[in-house]
Amino acid sequence: MQDLPTSLEIVGVVSDFLRDQVLPELEGRTRFHALVAANALDIVRRELETAPSANTMEIARLQALLSSKETDLEELNSKLSARIERGDLTLDTPGLKEHLWTSTLTKLAIDQPKYSAYKKALKEKRA
Repeated sequence: MQDLPTSLEIVGVVSDFLRDQVLPELEGRTRFHALVAANALDIVRRELETAPSANTMEIARLQALLSSKETDLEELNSKLSARIERGDLTLDTPGLKEHLWTSTLTKLAIDQPKYSAYKKALKEKRA
């Protein structure tokens, strides 16, 4: 077990430092690259927060879709892709469309949580 601060906390502090203290002091290309670095750290933070439970839920959905006991997420996704490519699974397959949509929303929550289409999809999902 790692002592405090956690990786999540470290990433958050560095991102905040870049945004609050470094960016106001910079201009031009250097400012842009510092902003890109802060945004990248924010993505890492969201992934650290979200991935453990999201991956567990994705594995469960894939196991159900594929009737598999496999636990490796990469292997499950590879099998899913192969079965879709062969036509064994289609959007008419119970659970497939929901799985794909949930996986997409999870990825957007990590990568682009301010994306307007993502926000709209969340509202529609809640309704």
